[in-house]
Amino acid sequence: MIEVGTVLEEKVFFLDRALLKQYADASGDQNPIHQNEEFALSVGLPNVIAHGMLTMALVGKYVSDFAGGSANVLEYSARFTKPVIVPNGEKVDLTVSATVAEVADGKISLTLSATSAGVKVLGMAKAVVKK
Repeated sequence: MIEVGTVLEEKVFFLDRALLKQYADASGDQNPIHQNEEFALSVGLPNVIAHGMLTMALVGKYVSDFAGGSANVLEYSARFTKPVIVPNGEKVDLTVSATVAEVADGKISLTLSATSAGVKVLGMAKAVVKK
């Protein structure tokens, strides 16, 4: 039963450089901070970072899967707080979970959590879905 305070099952997505390349090709976002370690370091980043919109999309998939499809997602928003760092040759986690904040008027409001390597990567993350 879904009620206020219910913690939804956690989902872990894994990101690697191959996924970043696929996302860059699909989105048209070829910014070198997402693929070139030397460039990323030269602009002050700790390493190559995942596209923010890829992070948002994966968290959105979590919400959509819970809601039974994207047509049931009424609202979804978040702020980027930290990048998802993707070292070469590694798969890094994007760990997503949610807590039910409200159930009313045929809607479920969720407070979302998204972390990578234990670091919060999205802030003020929330969604509203059809019940």
